[in-house]
Amino acid sequence: MLVDSHCHLDRLKAAPDQDSLAQIIAGAKMRGVDWFLCVNVRQQDFISMRDRMAAYPQVFLSAGVHPLDVEAGLSIEQLRQHALDPRVVAIGETGLDYFYAPESKAAQLQCFEQQVAVATEVGKPLIIHTRDAQDDTLAVLRNGHAEKCGGVLHCFTESLEMAQAAMALGFYISVSGIVTFRNADALRSVIKQIPKERLLVETDSPYLAPVPHRGKENQPAYVRDVAQFVADLRGEPLSELAAYTTDNFFRLFRDAALLAEHT
Repeated sequence: MLVDSHCHLDRLKAAPDQDSLAQIIAGAKMRGVDWFLCVNVRQQDFISMRDRMAAYPQVFLSAGVHPLDVEAGLSIEQLRQHALDPRVVAIGETGLDYFYAPESKAAQLQCFEQQVAVATEVGKPLIIHTRDAQDDTLAVLRNGHAEKCGGVLHCFTESLEMAQAAMALGFYISVSGIVTFRNADALRSVIKQIPKERLLVETDSPYLAPVPHRGKENQPAYVRDVAQFVADLRGEPLSELAAYTTDNFFRLFRDAALLAEHT
């Protein structure tokens, strides 16, 4: 059993209607992917995402504003309301991206700090996007006492030192299809050193399809390819990696574990 710990099911071009979305979820299940975390990036999209996923109890939700979507705005009160939805198990995707949008640094920082505050208030883990912003990302997490809620650095591409600093705050490290890319030797070296109890796997679909699916729209079914690659990289059976990454997911996202018990 596998979990796609980070995907954007509402953004899949291959799922324009409920029938095709149902087929994608069923196809993932055929490859051993039983659970999904559908991650929100714009507040304006949360309600439509929630309503579209209502038919799929195996799909959990997050609520938040991506650092590359800060211009769309953040309402703290609205985020609090969305966080109370029983399907919402996390706050985010939030964080900092100075690679694509260094000009919005101030707005990103404010939006990130506000979401960390809401996450610690409501007691739900954070989903963190970080790129070329290692020091500021860690500073916001530390200053905001994010260890109170924990979370995950998703689609991890940073240094071992950053991973260790985040894990010291109680965070997990999630691996995407990037680990399969030809130029990802440094990342592969890091992933081999992440403790079993802190590792997750994801697709970030519809983005970043892993080898051998490069060039295609990424889908949750491909998390099996990510997991197989990581298992081979670490010298572990796929069944072992699937078991501990699934356990890690439900340990981190406690509300998802409660929902799963009643599914």
